[in-house]
Amino acid sequence: MLQIKDYLVSGDNVRKMVKCTKTSGEFEKGYPDSIIIHYTAGPYQSSLNTLVNPKVKASAHVLIDRDGSITQLIPFNEIAWHAGESSYGGRTGYNKYSIGIEIVNSGPLTKSGNVYRSWFGAAYNPSDVVELIHRNQTTAKYWHVYTAEQIETVRQLCIELIEAYPNIKQILGHEEVAPARKTDPGPAFPLDTLREQLLGSDRKNDGGAQLPEIGRVAAKTLNIRTSPETDGLLAAQPLPKGTMVSIVGEKNGWYKVRTTVEGWVFGKYLDIN
Repeated sequence: MLQIKDYLVSGDNVRKMVKCTKTSGEFEKGYPDSIIIHYTAGPYQSSLNTLVNPKVKASAHVLIDRDGSITQLIPFNEIAWHAGESSYGGRTGYNKYSIGIEIVNSGPLTKSGNVYRSWFGAAYNPSDVVELIHRNQTTAKYWHVYTAEQIETVRQLCIELIEAYPNIKQILGHEEVAPARKTDPGPAFPLDTLREQLLGSDRKNDGGAQLPEIGRVAAKTLNIRTSPETDGLLAAQPLPKGTMVSIVGEKNGWYKVRTTVEGWVFGKYLDIN
C-alpha cells in the first residue's frame, strides 16, 4: 500500500527518492487541484536522466517504471515543470495547479515487418502493442501498451493524492491541456476509466443511462459550439466527416465532445461506436 506523508510517497514499490531541483517553489494555497498524466516516450533510465538533468527544462513529481515501481523526484508541495505551455477549463499554465505523473511508455510505434519500433529504435512484440485512435486524432495508430502494474500504481497513487489534497478535482492527460503538441498518455492508458473510478463521471444522458465513449462525424461537416443550442457560439471550425470524438456529456440531444477542442455537437450527426 502507498502512503503520502510530509509531501512524499512511501510503500513497498517506492524506490529511493532521486532529488530534482527543477521546481518553481511551493504551490499557492488551495493547490494542487489537478493531476496530469504523462508518458515518458522513452525507457526508465534515460527518462530519469532527462528529468533530473539541470540543462533540460522539464521535471515531474514521480516516475513510474514498467514494473509499477515509483521514483519520486519532487515533493508534492512543490511545482514541477511537466505541463509546459498548457490550458484547460479557462486556465493557462497548468504547472502551478497540478501534480505531474510520468509513466514509462514509448508512446506511438511504427510497424516494421513483424516488429514495432519506437522513435528511438527499440523493437516491440505484437503483445506489447495496441492499435487505437487517439482522442485528438482521426486515424488509428500503434501504441505501446501500459503494464497492469503501472496502471494499478497510478490508480493507488491518485487515490492517495486525492486523500492528501482534497482540492484535487481533475485528472487530466497532457494531451488534454496541450492538445496541439502532446499525445500523452495516449489511448493505451485508461484515462477516462480512471477518472470515472476516482472522481465520478458526468457521462450520463438525460435518462441516466451511460453515454457512449466514442463517436464519428457522419455529416459532411459538423458545427461544434460552446453551448448545446443551434444559436450557440462556434467553439472552432466545423469538424469534417469522419472525425473521431470522445463523448463526455449529453443534454437535450446534444453531445459534449472532445477533439483538439471541447464543445457541443448535435447528436443526430454522430455515428456512435
